Amino acid sequence: MALTWIAAAVTVALAACGEQKPAPKAEAPKAPPAPPALEIKIGHVAPLTGGIAHLGKDNENGARLAIEQANAAKIKIEGKDAKFIFLGEDDQADPKVGTTVAQKLVDAKVAGVVGHLNSGTSIPASDIYNKAAIPVISGSATNPKLTEQGFKAQFRVVGRDDQ
Repeated sequence: MALTWIAAAVTVALAACGEQKPAPKAEAPKAPPAPPALEIKIGHVAPLTGGIAHLGKDNENGARLAIEQANAAKIKIEGKDAKFIFLGEDDQADPKVGTTVAQKLVDAKVAGVVGHLNSGTSIPASDIYNKAAIPVISGSATNPKLTEQGFKAQFRVVGRDDQ
């Protein structure tokens, strides 16, 4: 009988030594989550329909490419990843439509605007952007009146018609 008890004790001991569940591993401390991306809306306005749409589309393609390159560069602003968002509008080279889309971009809270393509839409829209303190740069508006208004955030990258 003693042998039976010894066999039973060995069996229990072996069973206890058998398949043990491993102690849970201590997880490495997780890095704090990255701050959310800072979304920066950039407006673009040009005629995308009508007689000079080909110029507007070229202009739009350049603006889109610049946004793509800025996003690919992984720019950080105040420690946050910056994500640039393109908001494009068609002003049809029409001053009335130009002011309507300017207000639409102001309402969308863009940080800045590239456009308008021509002076006829740039000049009336500039007052809307100025009142909202939104900087604007035109690559092609050449009428001297555009910058003679004295708006501090209205820029152009080409000469004036009178130069």
